[in-house]
Amino acid sequence: MLPRSGDVLHVTRTASVQFLRPIMFRVIRVHDWPTYDGWVWLDGYELNATGDAINRRSIFVQAAGLRQLPATPAMRPNPVRTLRPLARTPVRVG
Repeated sequence: MLPRSGDVLHVTRTASVQFLRPIMFRVIRVHDWPTYDGWVWLDGYELNATGDAINRRSIFVQAAGLRQLPATPAMRPNPVRTLRPLARTPVRVG
């Protein structure tokens, strides 16, 4: 499986020995750099349990060891913030 931008992956030791502690990873891009057969360079964000980006990383992994996570409601969407009006008061000059 070759990931695409926006995919959320579960990266474990099966993808690379550096991932003794598995991570969730959101792909920004897949590099077309020459590598060993079956390996790829990925740019993206490491995610916490709620799906928030906590660290930008470039990782070198075996594509066959990656597992794509389905879009679930466990990952909360970006909150929409409403702006409240500014309290404007007159300012005395002079």
